Amino acid sequence: MEDVIVEALLSNEREAQIFAARELGKLESRRRQKLAEKGIISRLVLMLHMHDFEAVEAALLALLSLAFHSERNKIQIVNSGTIPVLLKIIQCQNESLIDLAIAALLILSSCTANKLAIAASGAIQILVDSLISQFAAENCVQNLSMQAKLDIMSTFHNLSTCPPIIPSIVSSGVVNPMLQIIYGFEKSSELVEKAMSLLEKIVSSSENALKEVAETAPFVIQLLVEAIEEGKPLCKEYAAGTLLVICQSCRDTYRGMTLREGAMPGLLQLSVDGTFKAREKAKALLQLLRDCSDCRTREKESKNQLLEQVMRQIDRAERTGTGLRLVEELIAKLRT
Repeated sequence: MEDVIVEALLSNEREAQIFAARELGKLESRRRQKLAEKGIISRLVLMLHMHDFEAVEAALLALLSLAFHSERNKIQIVNSGTIPVLLKIIQCQNESLIDLAIAALLILSSCTANKLAIAASGAIQILVDSLISQFAAENCVQNLSMQAKLDIMSTFHNLSTCPPIIPSIVSSGVVNPMLQIIYGFEKSSELVEKAMSLLEKIVSSSENALKEVAETAPFVIQLLVEAIEEGKPLCKEYAAGTLLVICQSCRDTYRGMTLREGAMPGLLQLSVDGTFKAREKAKALLQLLRDCSDCRTREKESKNQLLEQVMRQIDRAERTGTGLRLVEELIAKLRT
């Protein structure tokens, strides 16, 4: 079968090439690797240039199967000139091909050796523009599926593990569509979780990103507080981390905004039952926010006294492993 597939792919017959590309994806990993060593990757890349939906789809699926669990094949696929063709496909109007091209870009970006080449290709800007187009008021065509959006965010995560690429991600204008995603989707969704994770990563790594995000306050602070209240555990962790970085950048500016958004109960709850990192970030934020110096009314003094009581109880509960029920009751009082 392997020899038949190679012969068909090397031929110039459309039907034979499509059949061979489809059969390749059905083979087990070891047999696919043997085929890759016979020079078929370059033929599959040539098929991507064809103005033929079936041929392009079959070639994309075959390349995806070859790249799966093979760093060597991922490098060879990129070196064969695949990235520019994938970017052209991403800018077409066929949703199924867009999905496959973005999935291929995601898998290829997971290989360390490919990251700089992908960033240099202009892929980041094209992916950001694709996201932006989904939120443009005048745009009627929503050609990105939910899976494509998730894969784009995952691709950014892959690329962001290479520090020299982060400035390119920031300068591409990615902050705006990320905030749009966090604003427009349920805080408990996987897409918001991925967007929140990337947001924390870039504001922690880039002064320009931090400045751009902070300039949207109090809007962004509202989004972060809502995520701390409503998100899944990891989303809450990332939101708390982002809010912590913003508040640390200029406590005097952002502390009041954060308090006015009602962040304290959610942060207190997170300091009790969040992930390990979330608890640490929530406590650091609470330290920044628990300042009685601006208390002016009896109600504020009462709230701060209650806050101090909660913080002491949290510390005691952590040492002894008990008393969390009392903490829950005190937090409920703060919410009233």
